[in-house]
Amino acid sequence: MRLCAWYLYGEKHRGYALNPVANFHLQNGSVLWRINWMGDTSPRGIGASCGMMVNYRYFLEDTASNSALYLGSKQVKASEQVLALVAQFQQNSKL
Repeated sequence: MRLCAWYLYGEKHRGYALNPVANFHLQNGSVLWRINWMGDTSPRGIGASCGMMVNYRYFLEDTASNSALYLGSKQVKASEQVLALVAQFQQNSKL
């Protein structure tokens, strides 16, 4: 889950999220909200994402500012759960 959080939050292509689904939601002003272990146990889900599923949350009053922040300064808004996983990844990573 730590690696998944880092992939969605920290891995970039030209400054934007490497994952196309993450990039879509973040451009539209969402918050990287929650990572669900074994949220998709279908054969396709296991093959594509090791069964993990991600929730993006839209706070309507914040979507315009979140979108502008992401598109302008390439900053990803994320929940405390995701940020904690990212911090754990960074602490334990040799990358």
